[in-house]
Amino acid sequence: MSDFFELCKRRQSCRSFADKPVEHEKLVKCIEAARLAPSGCNAQPWSFVVVEDPAIVPEVAKAAMQLGVNEYMAGAKAFIVVLEEHAVLIPAVRKVFDSQTFAKGDMGAAIMCITLAAEEQGIGSCVLGLYDRERLCELLDIPADKRFGGLIALGYPSKDRIREKARKPLEDIVRFV
Repeated sequence: MSDFFELCKRRQSCRSFADKPVEHEKLVKCIEAARLAPSGCNAQPWSFVVVEDPAIVPEVAKAAMQLGVNEYMAGAKAFIVVLEEHAVLIPAVRKVFDSQTFAKGDMGAAIMCITLAAEEQGIGSCVLGLYDRERLCELLDIPADKRFGGLIALGYPSKDRIREKARKPLEDIVRFV
């Protein structure tokens, strides 16, 4: 099996972080990987806010721990906020589709690139869907009307154990014609 498939097998949602900061250079590599992600019409409808300041990280963690979930975020050492930007589609596509039609999928590709780049560097990640968006806008000086693509917690895993992935069988999710 190729190194890529091994990387995919190793990548998991980290829910227990070690007390060790994530190096700035490694966070930059994660963003570089996201920058290289594919996007519809090469529109690249994303921007990123990297939170690494030890004074702000705990506040972002608190914003992620809403509704009594995500308590494990208290240990994260960095966060990346993925924001949706205006997509400029080619004219032929723009005639048929709204400019943001592909943005969510494009941001998903960027998020996957971030998590794989983090894993390759030994950094654990967890993509979060529940968080206090208003509080994040306040904390990080993000315009209140900005659309969020996601929030990613990062840090070195406190455990080396890779959990068995619970995935649907291939034959349940694919049809070849």
